Amino acid sequence: MGKTFFAYIMTNPRKTVLYTGVTNNLPRRVYEHKERLVPGFASKYNVTDLVYYEVAETAETGIAREKQLKAGSRRRKIEFIKSMNPSWRDLSAELLG
Repeated sequence: MGKTFFAYIMTNPRKTVLYTGVTNNLPRRVYEHKERLVPGFASKYNVTDLVYYEVAETAETGIAREKQLKAGSRRRKIEFIKSMNPSWRDLSAELLG
């Protein structure tokens, strides 16, 4: 059995910024966002709350899904978030314990 991959959307505490990514280790990646360990867009805009994620069986499907999410409008991303997480709560507690 291979690795599992995740396409995900994170936001800042004010819910004004959306960040879409893909990873093979969602708990580690969320931790990196929360602690601002990687310089760039997410750390600059305080992207710390995991609000949506999907599981992908392969790297290729995970990357393809991330590209689909990124290519969509902000409204479409919000629809995906609301379908899984209507209150926009930070889902990272489920992953990080």
